[in-house]
Amino acid sequence: MEPPITIPLQFEDFWYVVAHSEALRAQTVLQRTVLDEWLVIFRGAEGQPVALRDRCLHRNTRLSGGAMEQGRLVCPYHGWQYDHTGQVVHVPAEGDSFKPTSSRCAKAYDTCEQDGYVYVRLRGAVDTRPFAMPHHQAPGWETVRVINRFANSVTNCAENFIDIPHTVSVHPGIFRTQRQQKLAMVVERSQGNVTATYRHETNNLGWSRWFLNPKGDEIYHRDGFYMPNVTSVEYTMGPHRRCFITSQSVPEGENSTWVYTDVTFNYGRWNRLAKPLVRWTAQRIIDQDVAVLGVQGAAIAKYGTQFHHTPADIIHVYVESIRDAIAAGKDPRTLPHKSTDVTFWV
Repeated sequence: MEPPITIPLQFEDFWYVVAHSEALRAQTVLQRTVLDEWLVIFRGAEGQPVALRDRCLHRNTRLSGGAMEQGRLVCPYHGWQYDHTGQVVHVPAEGDSFKPTSSRCAKAYDTCEQDGYVYVRLRGAVDTRPFAMPHHQAPGWETVRVINRFANSVTNCAENFIDIPHTVSVHPGIFRTQRQQKLAMVVERSQGNVTATYRHETNNLGWSRWFLNPKGDEIYHRDGFYMPNVTSVEYTMGPHRRCFITSQSVPEGENSTWVYTDVTFNYGRWNRLAKPLVRWTAQRIIDQDVAVLGVQGAAIAKYGTQFHHTPADIIHVYVESIRDAIAAGKDPRTLPHKSTDVTFWV
């Protein structure tokens, strides 16, 4: 018996956010880049999201400069019209003699909508699903959504979002303060994911500690990385002091990443009152990360990625092993399970 054929896993096999669902209206045409592929995003005649290669078959202009007409995308150069499959359905210069042909069909990509996001997948050789956003629109929960662009890779963005030690240097006061507090974490790599569960965290939460954990009880804090590009940070400080910070890092190119972040929280009766403050705080912290990751990205472009790790960086080592496996056409779910206990100070 011949061995089963295995399909190499690639970054193109995963789903990437290209828009908020509410931002993609019937007449909206969006220009996006995912993994260096130019895309035009719009809604077809039935309201479904459509993703085509952003290139007109006629004279190679970009379709994203066009407009919608009865659910069809009209090229801005000569008016060729495309339907939701990428088929050219009208060529003005050909008048009544126009006939659709299979050779006149733009490359189309899989799309779906989930949790208020529009997703695109560039290749469908492997069965994958978009990440389920924690507690999206669940009773008792509120969500703040922000979008930011980072001049760095998906790997470095994801590692930043689950990195505790940098917070005391990059976000002093607003997130954490340097106290030389001893923390412990258990880091696990399993099935293409990485989780870090922390112990001994209490009230080093920046200016909001008086509201989030006024008694200084030990916090349940868990960080997760989910292949190939999602991080989710969970804090539980009581029955109505829970928060998830989930970021989907979408690769434009090697050193350009769009990050869609949900801050989803349950603060009980304080939910609505806290929402504008949560938005301001989240964006302030992300602005600081955008700046520091931009500097890191420039240094990496010049000198490369030769890192000197500390024990607290084991979470990064595991994340990199997963992304390196995908880059090599391997399935990270086949990597051996690993678990490491680490002590560090912040």
